[in-house]
Amino acid sequence: MATNILDTVLLFSLPASGKSEVRTYMASLTPEQCRDDMHMGPTLQLDDYPYVHLMHRIDDELLANGWKYAYYKGPNRPFQDDMEWQALIELLNEDYDDLVNKRQVHVPSAAQWIMDRFDAAHAKVELPQPMGEVPYRIRKKVAEAIEKECTDLLADRNKQNQIDRAGHTIVIEAARGGPNGAGFPLTPPQGYGAAFQQLSPQILERAGILYIWVDPQESRRKNIERGQPDGQGSILHHSVPMEVMLGEYGCDDMEYLMKQSDKPNTVRVERIVREGNAYKARAYYLPVGRFDNRKDKTSFVRVGKANWKKDDVAAIHGGLAEALGIIAANRG
Repeated sequence: MATNILDTVLLFSLPASGKSEVRTYMASLTPEQCRDDMHMGPTLQLDDYPYVHLMHRIDDELLANGWKYAYYKGPNRPFQDDMEWQALIELLNEDYDDLVNKRQVHVPSAAQWIMDRFDAAHAKVELPQPMGEVPYRIRKKVAEAIEKECTDLLADRNKQNQIDRAGHTIVIEAARGGPNGAGFPLTPPQGYGAAFQQLSPQILERAGILYIWVDPQESRRKNIERGQPDGQGSILHHSVPMEVMLGEYGCDDMEYLMKQSDKPNTVRVERIVREGNAYKARAYYLPVGRFDNRKDKTSFVRVGKANWKKDDVAAIHGGLAEALGIIAANRG
């Protein structure tokens, strides 16, 4: 019986690897199954995809109002600057800190708040702050167009931040990778290694990694399969453009990072951190549990639970229990 509940789990892997299906399956379990089999308490969820989607929405509205794109090269194209990946991590760092400290945000306009946050995250990674350059009349129209989505996001954020964190597990979801055919180590800011380097020490001190292991070819296949018309705002049904799949998710560096670590089943992250009035080098060892989904164990979750087959349930349950057990054993 599991007794140590995981504090923070980084659910990092390629797009369409099965992350959302894993979350859906975990949500179907009883609290006792989560605790005893998975070392998980009730989950509090953070995800950078809503920000990726809102950046697209902002760009679309900027263009519609006679301005230029702020974030992407085009509607189905990559970021203008790859450092945007690190800006997304800074947004997650802020979300995590607000969650841990139960902070509430109340603002006249959730859309304006989001755009200000995007500029602030840009500043942290030394990118230009594009929304500060937008004429107010255009920015106001953009805000009006996305206000409902931003209001809903902020309401969900505030509701979650009210929850007493004791006994809960925070799950942080993100997809990262590198260009198809790239060698290792990947060039920052691409890859998991760069993302982990950008995570706050607050997260690194508490986190383990649940890696959903799929081949890039399988990731591309499932990415096409899951896409639905008008599904870009959905975590479960959006589809990543193929140029991005090949240029940003054509490979990933998890196996490479694990092989570089001097402790088994971990990723080593070296950071310079502030301690009092001094800065010191510190190594964090993030335990890794790999759920092998190279032969698809997760797609069945998309159908109604009443149609789940016993063998499929056993495969996903056993694989997740093993992977999360490895994290728990090495996190302590």
